[in-house]
Amino acid sequence: MRKFAEQLGFPEAPVLLPDGGFLFVEMDPAKGCITRFSKDGKTRSVVAKTGRPNGLAPDRNGYIWVAETAMRALLKLSLDGKFEVIANSCDGEPFLFLNDLALAPNGDIYLTDSGIAIDELAPGGTLNPDYRKLRYDGRVFRIDPKTRGVECIDRGMLFTNGIAFGPDGNLYVTETLSGNIYRYQYGHGRVTGKRQLFGNVIERFDPAELKGPDGMKFGADGNLYVAVFGQGNVTVLGRDGKVARRISTDGSMPTNLVFGPIGDRKIYVTEVETGSVQILDVGTDGFPLHL
Repeated sequence: MRKFAEQLGFPEAPVLLPDGGFLFVEMDPAKGCITRFSKDGKTRSVVAKTGRPNGLAPDRNGYIWVAETAMRALLKLSLDGKFEVIANSCDGEPFLFLNDLALAPNGDIYLTDSGIAIDELAPGGTLNPDYRKLRYDGRVFRIDPKTRGVECIDRGMLFTNGIAFGPDGNLYVTETLSGNIYRYQYGHGRVTGKRQLFGNVIERFDPAELKGPDGMKFGADGNLYVAVFGQGNVTVLGRDGKVARRISTDGSMPTNLVFGPIGDRKIYVTEVETGSVQILDVGTDGFPLHL
């Protein structure tokens, strides 16, 4: 393991750019920005300050879609720093805590909302000690980027978080407080049916500890690589949903990951406790995103 970048304020949402560089978000209130890094990590620049950007996803047209927690809005961002609000509610119900997003094969955007206001979960930036007793209504939305129509495809989960499409063509979503990874059948441009339990990444459950699955990506090997916040590792689930291995991080709070360029066979992991991006050798490239 080696560090790609350091001195980041609550990093999340890594994105590999076509030029080999990267984007990361810095969710620390003092920064609240999307930061661009060169391929070697030696130079960085702020693309945009939006408040508290959480999830990022690139599309085939060169835009970056942003799950913006503070604005409670889905943003469309260009790399020159300009952005616009695409959606902030569903059927008149405002978003609460936008978290992560993924693009479907047909270009639709699937977006997680953790289902609780951030000021209730962490008033003043400090985790509510009764966080497990709070009411969560974690949701998953589908957004048509052309019409800006928003559809809620599921709700009632305990802090929905990471989201990704798998090699099987189906949609996967993490539920942080339970440790569960759910799968949704996807076909003909739509999610069909109810969520099904795919696997769980918690090594030893302790209700007093905040730990659980955060961001995730699929490898070309068909395995699912999950950053487990509070557990200090990337947990790898096989095609059967069972734990195949655990890869330790420096620091206990990994938030997300992205695979490097083709042939790199490494993941770049954002980690909060050390404020860094760490490079871990995993022996496989990433499964191609739907660009």
